[in-house]
Amino acid sequence: MGGAIVVPSLFILLISSLLALGYGAAAAAAAAAAAASPPIGVWPKPVHTFWPQPDAAFLTPSFRILSSGTTRHRHLRRAVARYTRLVLRERHRPLVARSPEPSPRNPPLRALVIRIADLSAPLQHGVDESYALCIPPAGAGAAARLAAATPWGAMRGLETFSQLVWGDPPAVPVGINISDAPIFPHRGLLLDTSRSFYPVQDILRTVGAMAANKLNVFHWHISDSQSFPLLLPSEPQLALKGSYGKEMIYSPADVKRIVDFAASRGVRVIPEFDSPGHAASWGEAYPGIVTCANEFWLPPGLSWADRLASEPGPGQLNPLNPETYRVVGNVLRDAAELFPEPFLHLGADEVVPGCWRAEPAVRDFLAFGGTFDQLLEIFVNATNRLAVSLNRTVVFWEDVLLDAAVKVRPEVLPRETTIIQTWSKGPNNTKLIAAAGYRVIVSSSEFYYLDCGHGGFVGNDSRYDRQVADDPATGPFNFAGGDGGSWCAPFKTWQRVYDYDITYGLSAEEARLVLGGEVALWSEQADPSVLDSRVWPRASAMAEALWSGNREAGTPGRKRYAEATDRLHEWRHRMVARGIGAEPIQPFWCVNHPTMCNMVQ
Repeated sequence: MGGAIVVPSLFILLISSLLALGYGAAAAAAAAAAAASPPIGVWPKPVHTFWPQPDAAFLTPSFRILSSGTTRHRHLRRAVARYTRLVLRERHRPLVARSPEPSPRNPPLRALVIRIADLSAPLQHGVDESYALCIPPAGAGAAARLAAATPWGAMRGLETFSQLVWGDPPAVPVGINISDAPIFPHRGLLLDTSRSFYPVQDILRTVGAMAANKLNVFHWHISDSQSFPLLLPSEPQLALKGSYGKEMIYSPADVKRIVDFAASRGVRVIPEFDSPGHAASWGEAYPGIVTCANEFWLPPGLSWADRLASEPGPGQLNPLNPETYRVVGNVLRDAAELFPEPFLHLGADEVVPGCWRAEPAVRDFLAFGGTFDQLLEIFVNATNRLAVSLNRTVVFWEDVLLDAAVKVRPEVLPRETTIIQTWSKGPNNTKLIAAAGYRVIVSSSEFYYLDCGHGGFVGNDSRYDRQVADDPATGPFNFAGGDGGSWCAPFKTWQRVYDYDITYGLSAEEARLVLGGEVALWSEQADPSVLDSRVWPRASAMAEALWSGNREAGTPGRKRYAEATDRLHEWRHRMVARGIGAEPIQPFWCVNHPTMCNMVQ
């Protein structure tokens, strides 16, 4: 399942702390056995929690978070300051009163002391995010302890500590010990800023919410056919002519701000420049490198197989034009300068033969025995080679290997420098990619696409004009069994997201190739006005499934979605108080009437 859950050295550190506090061997052994989790409101649920004698204490008004390495690590210093403010000022009021109430007789907790094993560990894929948190029993000491392998693990532990704090004045459970680490190293969110523009402040808020949910990858789908909103130093015309307008452009300073903000929360930023398909916006600046631009996407009389694009906005980069590679080269070199992240996403999805066929040079190429697969290989060989020369690991969508119409041979994509992101046919395509020996990021549309189920966005569609029943000749559409125009309907509920096992059907060897997953918000029907509610708390559901799993410890066959409901309801409530417009999952009545809203009591 993607690696060990608990780092042994940290767990030993935790046990040593317990022994030093006088717990004794029996308590240490119980902690090592990871006894059943107590009812604490932490999301994602920690892997191991031990709270043998539930008790609570207030924080002192002068509560501090202390770390000897804080001043030497800019991002950790910011995190410590941020969480110190949060735990003292949040004054969270739980939906259901927590127990036990803090006793005035208990000495208040005055500090949280952080100990980090490797302060220099870079923020990159696979970095150790484990931590151990020990809040001593009342009377056993006045400081809590947080041990982490890296600053990034310390940030995860600080988030857990912040969620343990509640009330006015702030209180915290005492005598509690948590040992925690993620199952999957890659836990991400894709946001499409091409079809709709999202101001920097919306992106920052989203990244902050990601960190609160222990997600660690912001997949920035920057460019697509609809717009090219990033101002690149070497190719400024791509944004100046290809964006929606000068007020809808991200400057290099904006990128630096987003990347720096994300790093201070342990979140990596992976940029995506989708190509050679989904590239009509490039043609606003360089019309000569784009085929079929400004054409109608579905010409009358043509079959779906002969379409110019899979949705409105056709346009693909021309692999036969040398100018294409000059522009793409500049884009990739600028991207390497702007984004320090070692992963670079180059798309390669939904390349449509009809769009390339509209180009005379392509028709000549085909007439002399060339194929569409060879065209894609020409493009992928050139761009992939450049990206690897920039010390980047390249991520492609699954289509590059699995598309029925246009794909490359596996030998074109070296496994050591290539990652494949799956998006269709659920476990089936994950299996195909892993079985071929590639590392995999899972974004199955059947489970992880957050834009699904909102109908279609294309206009002039007469299928909606049915008053009694759908047209028998075309099958269900508006009524029972219909998708209402949403190709990936129905809406993906948080339960659907939570219950997905992304290594389903894989052998142990294949499962080791699954790096993790990403939920995706494509923006045909989303913009800043609905951003928070489309993403949260459904992204939270994936966050827990990929952090600590969706099954109860000790009962590998039993999923914990029933237990998770109340915790997610509470966590959604807390996110809203923190400024995240997460949508509700239940009426408040359900929280006050335990089990009454279940399908089965």
